[in-house]
Amino acid sequence: MTRQIFKLTALFVFACAVAQAQDPLFSQFYATPLVLNPAFAGTTYSPRISATYRNQWPVHANDGTAAYTTYAASYEQFVPAFNSGIGVMVMSDNSGGGILKTTSFAANYAYRIAVNEDFNIRLGINAGFKQSNIDWDKLVFLDQLDPITGPLDPSGLPNFTNELRPADLSTTIFDVGAGLLAYTNKFYGGISLQHLTTPDEGFFRTNVGLLDGLPLRTSVHAGAEFIVKKGNKHTPSSFVSPNILFAKQGDQGQVNVGAYYNHGLVFFGGWFRHAFGNADALIGLAGVQYDILKIGYSYDFTLGSSVASPTGGAHEISLVINFDQSESVKAKRKAERYNDCFKIFR
Repeated sequence: MTRQIFKLTALFVFACAVAQAQDPLFSQFYATPLVLNPAFAGTTYSPRISATYRNQWPVHANDGTAAYTTYAASYEQFVPAFNSGIGVMVMSDNSGGGILKTTSFAANYAYRIAVNEDFNIRLGINAGFKQSNIDWDKLVFLDQLDPITGPLDPSGLPNFTNELRPADLSTTIFDVGAGLLAYTNKFYGGISLQHLTTPDEGFFRTNVGLLDGLPLRTSVHAGAEFIVKKGNKHTPSSFVSPNILFAKQGDQGQVNVGAYYNHGLVFFGGWFRHAFGNADALIGLAGVQYDILKIGYSYDFTLGSSVASPTGGAHEISLVINFDQSESVKAKRKAERYNDCFKIFR
């Protein structure tokens, strides 16, 4: 019965995804900033490589398969000759234990405008492709459920369904987004708009107009950076970075409020996420940063009505390789005199 309930839950999620898909968002938004806003491309002069893994609601794993997992990897750097940042990002999302899989690739570009010595603006765009695949044989429909035997007949074979199987179980769309980022050496704020063309990613190609296309995702974010203790040649500065993130897509959305604290080789963080209509999660973060490597782990403690049905929260692991932190680049970086508040993203 547990398996049947899970499959029905997965089907419900799939139905929601088809009707009005939602983008995956990371709790460690700073680790893969291109997911948040293309204007973040190239906040480091040397290459920055990042990878993030998220395992959400592990309690609902089915037959050893994780219920909801998301992977993202990106490469970015600043190009001084063009006063621009460039980056590429790949993301893979697995929903419902493999029922719905999506893979996307996007190229990012950001142009920096120095308004004055202390105030800068970045204008960013991204463009790429997104492919979705559905495993139809894993779906269980209501007309397949027998009161006694469930979705299987007495011989163990799946019951017949009248649901129409799509002719194509894979679909590919072209996607475009844009963003703006304004910042000083203390504060930053930005807005991004993803899926500007609201592309149709449905599997059924009909004239009924069941799909409105992939909903526009609007993200508004802001933060600050305050030095707690100045560093020296051997020890980096300690700082705290309070931040807020608002994201809305279709009729779904969230507000994320919290702070990130870096002290020497270690960093910590805590956030509260509130979804539209209910408290969603408390997020705890801990990590280590040494030389060019930065590793973080966070856990989402589920709140609200879902506590009555445990989900297992969400585990997230991030890895950042920032060559700006190497000894051979530090002198050049100091000469460039970074005048921003993006230590949290580095």
